[in-house]
Amino acid sequence: MSIPLLILVEVNPEGLASFESAGFTLCMATTPQDRANAARTYGIDIRAVLTNGSTGFTAEEISTFPALEIICAMGAGFEKVDLAAAQARGIVVTNGAGTNDASVADHAMALLMSIARGIPQADAAVRRGEWAQSRQPRPMISGKKLGILGLGNIGRQIAQRAENGFNMHISYHNRTPVADSPYTYCKTPEDLATWADFIVIATPGGAATRHLVNASVLAALGSNGFLINISRGSVVDTSALITALQHKHIAGAALDVLEGEPEVPAEIATLTNIILTPHIAGRSPEAVAATAQLVLQNLTAHFAGQPVWTPVPMPG
Repeated sequence: MSIPLLILVEVNPEGLASFESAGFTLCMATTPQDRANAARTYGIDIRAVLTNGSTGFTAEEISTFPALEIICAMGAGFEKVDLAAAQARGIVVTNGAGTNDASVADHAMALLMSIARGIPQADAAVRRGEWAQSRQPRPMISGKKLGILGLGNIGRQIAQRAENGFNMHISYHNRTPVADSPYTYCKTPEDLATWADFIVIATPGGAATRHLVNASVLAALGSNGFLINISRGSVVDTSALITALQHKHIAGAALDVLEGEPEVPAEIATLTNIILTPHIAGRSPEAVAATAQLVLQNLTAHFAGQPVWTPVPMPG
């Protein structure tokens, strides 16, 4: 018997085909309107949901589907999945921990180098015929100080690339120091920003990290400092960042994520000291395939009565 799987996020054709081959009926609801009408369109017999951290699944939606057994979040994040509501129903929640770490770390370094050297801006200027005007000195990254906000799996991979590839000096801030880390621990984000030439944000999203990078942190980073965010847009106070960029309180920013994405604030779109990518850090072909495969492994394990591969810890 086919198992109804409600899909709220984009999945490549190969991933969709693998779910169908494994015995799932695909119920696509990747737009806000389709999501709102999912129960009416597909009925209330949905037994599994595929989402991601920034798309989530709310308590109200959980209550809509009485047959729901498992929620799978693609990628590491699960901050907008209502874990308390899932726990109250005995619903299993999984994530894609580790499947896209290397891809995200690669993208973080690409953004860091691009904003430091002004690559997109120089490219655009050359295409406008402004060869001479675009030949302005830009900072090196080799030997500079990199602060990592969140030294988890992705943060550690960024540190390794920066240290081993560019001889950068590494410090970090976490809620608590990381045991056996070779890097210097800073007690607060402000302390980290004061020390660093570059800050890369690699924390989880959610209420605990909302606006962790605020006006105070940006002021500490200073007019020669750069901010890179490959985690969640909610970690940065967008209004404070816009002000800092407009008034050159920091040198620049490179963001793969935004608060309220995919909407882009008009003030950000007009700035020339920022680089934006559309939440693609984890979307290399290799990472996409690995993420879909782990979802399938979790789904098939659950419906075979076996433990899932990557369960999300429940509150308490």
